[in-house]
Formats: sequence, structure tokens, C-alpha cells
Amino acid sequence: MISSLKQSTVTITGSGTLRPKSPLRTPQFSVLPPLPAAKTRRNAILALAKPLYVSSIEGFGFKRHDQKHPLITCKAYEADQSEPIEQKQTPAEAARKVKIGVYFATWWALNVVFNIYNKKVLNAFPFPWLTSTLSLAAGSLIMLISWALKVAEAPNTDFEFWKTLFPVAVAHTIGHVAATVSMSKVAVSFTHIIKSGEPAFSVLVSRFILGETFPAAVYLSLVPIIGGCGLAALTELNFNMIGFMGAMISNLAFVFRNIFSKRGMKGKSVSGMNYYACLSILSLLILTPFAIAVEGPQLWAVGWKNAISQIGPHFIWWVAAQSVSYMSLDEISPLTFSIGNTMKRISVIVSSIIIFRTPVQPVNALGAAIAILGTFLYSQAKQ
Repeated sequence: MISSLKQSTVTITGSGTLRPKSPLRTPQFSVLPPLPAAKTRRNAILALAKPLYVSSIEGFGFKRHDQKHPLITCKAYEADQSEPIEQKQTPAEAARKVKIGVYFATWWALNVVFNIYNKKVLNAFPFPWLTSTLSLAAGSLIMLISWALKVAEAPNTDFEFWKTLFPVAVAHTIGHVAATVSMSKVAVSFTHIIKSGEPAFSVLVSRFILGETFPAAVYLSLVPIIGGCGLAALTELNFNMIGFMGAMISNLAFVFRNIFSKRGMKGKSVSGMNYYACLSILSLLILTPFAIAVEGPQLWAVGWKNAISQIGPHFIWWVAAQSVSYMSLDEISPLTFSIGNTMKRISVIVSSIIIFRTPVQPVNALGAAIAILGTFLYSQAKQ
């Protein structure tokens, strides 16, 4: 709301109270200049060339109009300022920012840990279907225990909720398994470079299947994404078609997961961490029979013995670390998430190259940088 104040009719007191004042006779050629910001006067008549933005109104009501009980107490700031004057941060807001910071750091660290230990497990135990199942099982178990111990409030769900969640869980399961298969065949860095092309799939599916349109900046951001991913794929030293297709299928599946979630789950009471926990539980139920059919307990037993004999007891800790770290936190804003997701991908790529000593050509690194930059530009264009 914009309030224009005439110099002859309004007095602003030191407490920020607007009070009517009888008109003052002034010569026609005289104009009172605006008061300097540094000066403060108890009762000053202001001539304002700029409008005031009213930020809050206090004490409005049917009170007696006298010195002790003003009709309206108004706090305002000039039009050329972007923030109200003397705006102080409340303790609740400060605590919320600290909480978001902790969540963000935890989410970032757990994602890096998950990718590193997931690759270590897959190198020693090349069974991506079982590895994916263990990740979902660990996350689901943690949330079930949290609900049972009242650490987290259990969601209130019904049959209609799980029915609506089912297609989301199917897409989530496919995307999760495909990404794990990709990491079992190629370097972690290469998988994440290809997965940075997910925005391109999102825009193409939304445009040609759903008929949605986007600003020109969104379409332009796809150029470095597609070009960077293509350059990285062509110059990858340890290229594997199964690994490449796994990352591409994962991108497509996660795009449909987001579409199903946005359309089907709109208006549902379950959100945040509880929503992701329910998604993991349902995905676990979907994935388990397929994992048994594709790989089977006999192959798992043989692979487990070989991994223990080659690595030792450390392998058990690797499995636990990659499983627990799968449950990431999502209590951060969309803008912070978009920036953090870009930085997280960079961290995963760089840390995996260092830890696993992945050979990287300069052209390959350039392609990765271009693709990640395009992903960041896309996230900003979508805001």
C-alpha cells in the first residue's frame, strides 16, 4: 500500500504516530524540503516528494483521540528503500535460519558420502539391484523407528494417498536403480555429468508431452547442458554404453516422478521428509521382488563372500554408510536447493575423481563444467 502525505495535514511524532494537524498558512512560493535522514525531531512537519510504503499499522481501533491513545500508529519507509527502517530479526527467524543451515549441510554431506561409499560397495560387490534395495530398506527402517519412538510425527495417510503415490514410486524406483546400475559400470563423475542433463529431459517432456511453455531463458540454458554432456560423453576415457544409458534412463524416470508428484500429490497433507519416507517404503516394496528375480540370493551370497575376503570387515561399514546416507533432508527453500544441488554435484564429481583417481582429460573436464553451468543457469531461469 502506498500512502502519499501532504505537508499541511500530517504530523509525524517521534513514536511514529500519524496525527491530523490543522492546515498551516505558508507563502505560495515556499516549499519545505525533505528532512535529512540523520535528523530526528519530536514533532516535525514533513513535505514528502516520494510516497511512503506502509510496512505495519498498530493500535487501529475505536480509541479516544488524545495524546495517550492515538488512532493509528504507522511504520513506513521511503519508496527508494527496499527494506523497512529499523527492521529487526526475531529470535525465531534466526533459529529457523540456523536450522535450515544445519539441514543444508547435512543434506550436502550425506549425498557426497552416499555416492562415494555406493561406488566402493559396487566395486567390491557388483550387484546394483541389491545395493539399491538396501538403500531404500535402510532409509525406510530409520523413518519407521523415528515414527515409533515419536522422534518424528507419523503421517496421516489413507488408501487414496498410497494409490496416488504408486506411479510416483514406480518412477522413483526406476530412476534409483538405473542410476545405481550406471555407477556400477562407469565412474561416479561420469554418471553425475550425464545426470546434470536432467533439466533438458524435464523441459522436452513438459513441452512436447504436456504442452507446457517456458521463457526463452530456460530454452537457452539447455544449450550448455546438452553441449556439455555431449562433450563429456565423447571424451570419456572409460565409456560404457550400459552406464551411459543407465544415467539417461534415470534422468527420464526422475522427470516423470516429478510430474506425477506435482499433479497427483497436489493438496495432500503429507509433505517434506514424511512424503519422501512414504515414497521410499513403497519403492522398497516394488523393487524387492524384481531384485530377487534379476540377481537372486545365490549370487548375493557368493558376491558377499568375495567382498569380505578381498576387503575385510570394512566392507560391512561401507554398506551401512551408503545405505543410511541415502535418506537426505529437504527442509530448504527451492532457491537454496537449486544452488546447493549444483554445488553438491560439483562436490561429488571432484571428490570422486580424487578418491578413485579417475583419469580426466582437459576436454572432458571442460564438458563437465559447461554442463554444470548450464544446470545452474536453468535453475535460476526457472525461479
